[in-house]
Amino acid sequence: MMTENKILNILNADLCVGCGACTAINPSGLKMTWNEYGFLTPQITPTYVPNGEEKVCPFNIDPEKEVRTEDEIAELFLKTSTHHHAEVGRYINTYAGYSNQFRMTSSSGGIATYLSSMLLQQGVVDAVAMVHAFDDSSNRFQFKLVTNQEKLTKGSKTKYYPVTYAEILQEIKNYSGKVAISGIGCFIKAIRLLQYYDPAFRDKITFTIGIICGGMKSAFFSDYLANKAGCKEGYKYPEFRVKADNGNALDYSYSCIDAHTDEKRFLRMRTVGDMWGTGYFKANACDFCDDVTTELADISLGDAWLPEYQSDDRGNNVIVTRSKTADELIRKGISNGDLSVEKLPFDRFLRSQRGSFNHRHSGLKYRINLAKRKGQPVPPKRHDNIPAKLLFKNVQRKRLQTRAMSLKIWKETKDATLFEQKCEKYRKALTVSTELYHYDRLPARVINKLKSIVSKSR
Repeated sequence: MMTENKILNILNADLCVGCGACTAINPSGLKMTWNEYGFLTPQITPTYVPNGEEKVCPFNIDPEKEVRTEDEIAELFLKTSTHHHAEVGRYINTYAGYSNQFRMTSSSGGIATYLSSMLLQQGVVDAVAMVHAFDDSSNRFQFKLVTNQEKLTKGSKTKYYPVTYAEILQEIKNYSGKVAISGIGCFIKAIRLLQYYDPAFRDKITFTIGIICGGMKSAFFSDYLANKAGCKEGYKYPEFRVKADNGNALDYSYSCIDAHTDEKRFLRMRTVGDMWGTGYFKANACDFCDDVTTELADISLGDAWLPEYQSDDRGNNVIVTRSKTADELIRKGISNGDLSVEKLPFDRFLRSQRGSFNHRHSGLKYRINLAKRKGQPVPPKRHDNIPAKLLFKNVQRKRLQTRAMSLKIWKETKDATLFEQKCEKYRKALTVSTELYHYDRLPARVINKLKSIVSKSR
């Protein structure tokens, strides 16, 4: 009787995010490769023999009860957290601000680089696993072990591009020292699962830096931006968050080097519209993730998308400390003047992530029901019981369609102008659905006022 291939079930359900944790458990049987839609996924090799590798997958369809969701995993690894909130998980404090030293060489406030630097200086770790370009002529990225300040700074900026832990996990396992590692929510969950099932990773990885994620992008995202910026014959060294120096943190640019002319090209991100709200180029698995704030990391960092911080184009971070070590590092940085950081009221932190909470939590039940009706398996989730109104369901349906079509259309066109033309009807349908939903949520007094304004303007 043939044994069920559980990792293949996850792949067939399009729930893989390419973290590569499975290859750490089964390095001879699984190899990371690029799929047709610009994502890294494991490929089963001719020597594959099942080894329980699905247990460390962050989207495991049938996890053990001890690590069923982020809540159970947090109980195992974040024992020094003093608070819990259903949307945020375990935490100690919330802050906002920036690093005085690393802010200008980072995408937002430079807190991740500051923490990495302090962890090395204080001997908490011997190396930091962080994302770097393969080389100076590459448009792709990989995790590398960093042990000095120069390389920390060089790898400090955000990369909206698929990466995998596959190679770095093998390196960490053979490394003689302690390591800190960064990652988005699903990647950090994979690290915690590895630590749970393999004591070697529990001993080696002693600190985790979580990046709050709005959704993993395909390699197609960078290809589209480069093409729209004018790089028609290839590009290299993309930068995804070039600060604008114009008083608005939201008005940043994408840049890259034209592979044909070596000219540096820029693209104002405001000119391409909302790449996150539309779901363009996003992984399918992201629509079945309910970890908005990277709940399993020692510390979680995101952009301070709040009115009081957005007018500062140099960037600010929102910060959630979840372990005693993390909170001490932040408080010490504040007291010695390294950090311009203040405590952020918890309700303000919640507001900074409200859009993600609305999508990932409030719309989750509907998306799960859709998947199940199609016979697609879904991992157990915590926020799967929130009823959605009809107009909100319509937004979810349109967003799912827009996400899927963006990948298919770019695969066919590989041209920014044609892509935008073919995607326009899906984007418009989503926009109309979203506006109707927002209008329906307005209080009656606001609707009546708007009607009055429209009437007087005729």
